[in-house]
Amino acid sequence: MTTRQLFLGIDCGTQGTKAIILDATSGQVLGQGAAAHTMISGANGRREQDTHQWLEAFALVTRRALLAANVDGQAILGIGVSGQQHGLVLLDEQGQVLRPAKLWCDTETTAENDRLLTYLGGEKGSLERLGVVIAPGYTVSKLLWTKEQHPAVFSRIAKILLPHDYLNFWLTGRSCSEYGDASGTGYFNVRTRQWDLQLLRDIDASGRLQAALPELIDAHQAVGTILPAIAEHLGLNPNALVSSGGGDNMMGAIGTGNIQPGAITMSLGSSGTVYAYAEAPKVSPDASVATFCSSSGGWLPLICTMNLTNATGAIRELFDLDLDAFNALVAQAPIGAEGVSMLPFLNGERVPPLPHATGSLHGLTIDNLTRANLCRAAVEGTTFGLRFGLDLLRQNGLQSRSICLIGGGSKSAVWRQIVADIMNTPVICTEQSEAAALGAAIQAAWCKSWSNGHEDTLADLCQRCVKLDLNSETLPVAANVATFQQAYERYRLHVATL
Repeated sequence: MTTRQLFLGIDCGTQGTKAIILDATSGQVLGQGAAAHTMISGANGRREQDTHQWLEAFALVTRRALLAANVDGQAILGIGVSGQQHGLVLLDEQGQVLRPAKLWCDTETTAENDRLLTYLGGEKGSLERLGVVIAPGYTVSKLLWTKEQHPAVFSRIAKILLPHDYLNFWLTGRSCSEYGDASGTGYFNVRTRQWDLQLLRDIDASGRLQAALPELIDAHQAVGTILPAIAEHLGLNPNALVSSGGGDNMMGAIGTGNIQPGAITMSLGSSGTVYAYAEAPKVSPDASVATFCSSSGGWLPLICTMNLTNATGAIRELFDLDLDAFNALVAQAPIGAEGVSMLPFLNGERVPPLPHATGSLHGLTIDNLTRANLCRAAVEGTTFGLRFGLDLLRQNGLQSRSICLIGGGSKSAVWRQIVADIMNTPVICTEQSEAAALGAAIQAAWCKSWSNGHEDTLADLCQRCVKLDLNSETLPVAANVATFQQAYERYRLHVATL
């Protein structure tokens, strides 16, 4: 009988924390757990979270997953943590959190980001210097904002961490970051894989910021083992290795087997992302393409839209529909929603680059103003944003034979068909829809393997643990593709007027 090798994957996202228990020997997910987070929102675009919620959720989902898997926590060999990207967690000398974490979807720092971008020489200067164009969601503008709005907090900063770095610090007591998540800070050079220390000195000449940076480690390196008190609190093996972890997109790439060229992952979550694997940092001249590092040793060219299930969810709430009723209405309306177009930019938008945009409805008449058309227009409008981004990736030389679909929206058969038709590409889902938590567990198994002298490569582990759901495979329908192309052109015209 082959021995089980058990790993815990954690994904700390905007809406909640998820955990899965993976047996890396059989590739089976044995159990899962989930817990919700709440958000601190303000009228000025403030989107923050109390980090204590993350720790409570971490403990809760770990217990739930162990229980569901019927596994003893002492049998866990390693832990991988995936976290929402770009968030800012500030600690003092004692390792205490100084203020709520500012999140990726926070736009309160737009003015600071604009000033930093001008200082870097605009989009072109930012691309040349960092390999990415800083956006309001990135971490760097949050630091400048803290310095100006909260000088007393700023003067006490001893550690600057991203959400997943903070969870790793809580688990191990060690302050580290890996290249993938670090890519989204705005003070990291994705080509050289190093912090841009001068940029931080320019924000604050005292040197406080560079002294507070975490140490950079490779994706296959472990941060360390769990602190005894935390291991006891979580009911886990104190010798379990904590892997480097990474941002949710980087972990989602591993969890969909997107670790070699040719694969494209599309995530239908609160925000929408499309990303592919690249072996070299071929930085796109288009500011909307973020050439992040991957958490598997390569690069991960990525586009991110700020609005996806948050927009479709808003329409669902407006009409008080559950998911099944919403999907039925979407399916009822024809392609193009009888001329109704929704520009779903409820959070502003990154792709297309319209940070100050608001949502709007176009083409309404007395005849086409129906619930079905509005539901359909929300799904089409958000998906057109992803098509816009996919076109940018394709212009940068990325090939796609098929698209691996993850996130909450991927569970809808009607939405899968819409994606296949709009992208004119076959789509398929993974059996495990929590791709980031799965990727984190796979990465933990990879780190453990490295520490044992390489019995498994990352490719071996992905082949064993990432399973495609063949029932979900959806092919584009030629007639639909042509009709959608017209609706997409209409969307582009509406966007152009903004």
